[in-house]
Amino acid sequence: MQLNVMNSPFSQEQTENLNVLLPTLTEAQRNWLGGYLAATQVTESIPNGETASNGIAVASPPAVQIASREVTVLYGSETGSGQRLAEEAIRKLEEKNLKVKIAALDDFKTKDLKKVEDLLIISATHGEGEPPDNAISFYEFLHSRKAPKLTDVRFSVLSLGDQSYEFFCQTGKDFDKRLEELGGERLYPRVDCDLDFDEPASEWTEGVLGVLYEAQESESSLAVQEAAGTILEERQVFTRTNPYMAEILDNLNLSGQGSNKENRHLELSLEGSNLVFEPGDSLGILPQNNPELVDQLIKEMNWNPDETVQVNKQGEIRSLREALLSNFEITRLTKPLLEQAAVLFDNEALHVLVQSGQEEARKAYIDGRDLLDLVKDYPPKTFAPSEFIQILRKIPARLYSIASSYKANPDEVQLTVGTVRYHAHGRDRAGVCTEQIAERIQPGELMPVYVHPNPNFKFPFDTETPVIMIGPGTGVAPYRSYLEELEEEDIKVKTWLFFGDQHFESDFLYQTEWQNWLNEGVLTKMDVAFSRDTAEKVYVQHRMLEKSKEIYQWLDEGAHVYVCGDEQHMANDVHATLTTIIEQEGGFSHEEAEAFLSDMRKQKRYQRDVY
Repeated sequence: MQLNVMNSPFSQEQTENLNVLLPTLTEAQRNWLGGYLAATQVTESIPNGETASNGIAVASPPAVQIASREVTVLYGSETGSGQRLAEEAIRKLEEKNLKVKIAALDDFKTKDLKKVEDLLIISATHGEGEPPDNAISFYEFLHSRKAPKLTDVRFSVLSLGDQSYEFFCQTGKDFDKRLEELGGERLYPRVDCDLDFDEPASEWTEGVLGVLYEAQESESSLAVQEAAGTILEERQVFTRTNPYMAEILDNLNLSGQGSNKENRHLELSLEGSNLVFEPGDSLGILPQNNPELVDQLIKEMNWNPDETVQVNKQGEIRSLREALLSNFEITRLTKPLLEQAAVLFDNEALHVLVQSGQEEARKAYIDGRDLLDLVKDYPPKTFAPSEFIQILRKIPARLYSIASSYKANPDEVQLTVGTVRYHAHGRDRAGVCTEQIAERIQPGELMPVYVHPNPNFKFPFDTETPVIMIGPGTGVAPYRSYLEELEEEDIKVKTWLFFGDQHFESDFLYQTEWQNWLNEGVLTKMDVAFSRDTAEKVYVQHRMLEKSKEIYQWLDEGAHVYVCGDEQHMANDVHATLTTIIEQEGGFSHEEAEAFLSDMRKQKRYQRDVY
């Protein structure tokens, strides 16, 4: 459907906007729009624009006043997803004129817990079942003897996690169990979300709202909204569920000759997207699986790649090959996937593997294997591709720290991406997104992207706050963004960068830029460690210990400390090193040094973006 300005009552600009929108509408959406246009004859425009889940900006209807208890929404978030979902829940509650309050779990005063009426907790799980940094203090309090009885509290928990981890959504499960143990009443069942959390999180929010409001009040509010209608604005909003198709501007290999790594510098155009970001934020990329792996999987199952399957609850239909390329994860195995596959495959050996008591054998099998391994090792009995699709989870978006300043480059975004390649179980393998970037994406092509704000990794821009930045390898990306923005805004901040990698000659990422910033005073100090250039391996934590007195002096002056990169090894080593520095230079016990860092974390002076 296309409108022609020559035979329509619309202006050229209106026609262009309508021609962008109309082809995207489903039959149901067109019917709704027709009803809306009829309704506008008896309604007036509504102020205060909001954003709908379909990515189109809409206006809020007048809300119905509903007498209710106060709702407290607390969130624990490592990358910002929990906070975003909490803020979305608050927005929906406030639309109904409910009394609400929101806080990060570590900002909430625990003495006020016994005053809470309706409590909603949204929390991620970090690593192997641990609470995220900004939930630790609340988690420990809730599980201590100091926790009050909550007999007058109604609660519900939304937990975020990753099924590839053994203790999936454990923090949310622990909160849910403990609140019940303390006498709370569960107002809505806990929902556990995998990486593709938008739909289940939305269902949880709507479910909670359904309990909080009487049916007649909900119907009354809906009637007001339908009578008022919604106002479509021209500007589209790009999100995780409605990504922007960004053109690749450049795709360079940063690693020099002789490097054991391949680090890519990726530049993407954001022109016309209205996407904005700050230093510390991430860019989400929705990747595609390797076509060769998809074809091997289809061949192994003896399926027709052109057979169609339904890929979502909205009824979207795609060919099997396209669905396995773009919609579903096929490179990682999880415990829930094995359990569902055991039922679908009807393979006796697989049934044994998922039984209780086989935990170690199951973990060993999952490590480094993918869906092609599974169907080869445990051949399934015949079933339709549509059944197979039902047990797969959607391809999770990949988040990469942004390595450029929006204020310096408003029409583009730059990333620093380390290509993941390894050999396991007789086959060469690679990271889904990093391999696509390294081998299958060329300048001029498009990738679906969105900005993922990270409120837990924010930099100061006042001239009085020193900043210590620790980022080996690609972990240096957010610091490049920060320094580029300081330069653009001509802000002088006392900054110190610790960078490390394997070789000076081949792995010194952005070497010239750091040197220029040092010369210009944008970067005050820089210490580097190249672990493979000396007989004894030297890492960033060793350089930190060498400068322990000066680091402690910076901390004493109120410095903020940032750590970005590998969680399992580097981040833990850096944390231990900071603890040692505080012990030695400050004269603290180990416990006091840990408390010192914990207090820094609460003050947002110690922030980590680790993965």
